[in-house]
Amino acid sequence: MSNELEYLSRRVASGKLSRRDFLGRAAALGVTAPFANSLLSSSARAAGPVKGGTLKAGMQGGASTDTLDPALAASQVPFTFNRQWGEQLVQLTPTGEVAPCLAEEWGASDDAKVWTFKIRKGVQFHNGKEMTPADVVATMDRHSNKDSKSGALGLMGAIDTVKADGQNVVISLKEANADLPYLMDDYHLLVQPNGGKDNPTEGIGTGPYKVTVNEAGVRLGGEKFAGYWRDDRGFADQIEVIVINDATARVSALQGGQVDIINRVEPKIVELIKRVPGVTIKNVSGRGHYVFIAHCNTAPFDNNDLRLALKYAIDREEMVQKILMGYGSVGNDTPINKAYPLFTDMEQRKYDPDKAAFHYKKSGHSGSVLLRTSDVAFPGAVDATQLYQQSAAKAGITIEVKREPGDGYWSEVWNKQPFSASYWEGRPTQDQMYSTAYYSKADWNDTRFFNETFDKMLFAARAELDKDKRTKIYADMGQIVRDEGGTITPMFNDFIDAIGPKVDGWVEDGNYAMSGGYALQKCWLKA
Repeated sequence: MSNELEYLSRRVASGKLSRRDFLGRAAALGVTAPFANSLLSSSARAAGPVKGGTLKAGMQGGASTDTLDPALAASQVPFTFNRQWGEQLVQLTPTGEVAPCLAEEWGASDDAKVWTFKIRKGVQFHNGKEMTPADVVATMDRHSNKDSKSGALGLMGAIDTVKADGQNVVISLKEANADLPYLMDDYHLLVQPNGGKDNPTEGIGTGPYKVTVNEAGVRLGGEKFAGYWRDDRGFADQIEVIVINDATARVSALQGGQVDIINRVEPKIVELIKRVPGVTIKNVSGRGHYVFIAHCNTAPFDNNDLRLALKYAIDREEMVQKILMGYGSVGNDTPINKAYPLFTDMEQRKYDPDKAAFHYKKSGHSGSVLLRTSDVAFPGAVDATQLYQQSAAKAGITIEVKREPGDGYWSEVWNKQPFSASYWEGRPTQDQMYSTAYYSKADWNDTRFFNETFDKMLFAARAELDKDKRTKIYADMGQIVRDEGGTITPMFNDFIDAIGPKVDGWVEDGNYAMSGGYALQKCWLKA
């Protein structure tokens, strides 16, 4: 039986047998579907990538206000597309290690305050110019400028100087940071000619695809860059991202063959999609979490008792069951879960209408609170908001729900309105997550959480090279965020994407959705 299945799987990989016929034959032989699919994946990898064609993704998370400036990438479409034309100094592997990219190697001084990155030679930008250490220095400078609106600004604040030294770039820090290489993977830090200072929106980088189409909120496209420096990705001749914010339309486009990959499959329809011939669900757990964010400096959310009332008024277990359908786990009002290397468990906050009512009364607030939501905030966000409204009502708290349009949500609602639904895909380390979203001076501090004690602990944790001591600091920081912050975190989500029958080469990657953001360059179309 084993020999027959291996033979049949090789025929599928070579295009001589349909996937459906193979699975039917496997079932007849008494083989389970998961095992049969694993055989197909192994055969596809053994057969090697197929080059050519146009690989298309239908994605939620695009808007007419999007830009190709990587500093401003704030949702899934710009994040994913930018990763096709641009690259960072390093890249995270699917298992979370730091691997070389535009930097060949790196090392630190004994005190971890000075880091030297050796920049790869012979890498071309899409405009034909060779990338140099000066371009790297200019990139770092643009994202660390105090007037920058970069999402990486909170990370860059720890940098004292960045200088070129021959083929090296030397980064000197104000305080020690053993995690610096991880931070260089931040998706805003794409190396551009002269750092993007001349024209950050032109989409010129070193990635496998050069930009050919830029219709914000509608369609983005790229063609394979002939001068690309590596041969282990960029297999399709062309790639295309079609913005399809509606979940039903996105699934229909995949079923109808208009696109090959979709993101953000709603958990409530996963089992239905699994029954569609040729369509495969790709889900992986990671650091992603769905949130409701309240501005700690804006009334009535500037009262911590009100924030605690809202935290006790949410039924996390119900949301995991009804919104995630089990594709995730309960949150605890902190962005850190077991996927982080220095995670420390803490008492789980549970739904408690009595405690919610107590803190609500203590806050002195009366009347409703306005919560903005949208289909694009996260899969099932509108339903989740309504569940929140219902559970809060049992504590005597009235949540008024306002459903916002998807187009413009990330530019006009998130990080601007005082109480809204949102999501985070997480970051590789505690330092990066906290520096991006909780440090007082971070541009993406979307809860306006300004806490001097927390900031000092953040710097102390960076400088602490003793693992146990560092873990303790992060545990204390998590407690502060949980009990005083403005983030209400009901759940950590799996990333759920789906591929059509023509797609092969998918790599499971829990760092971010869409195979870590690299699906369009790592996957290929079957012959």
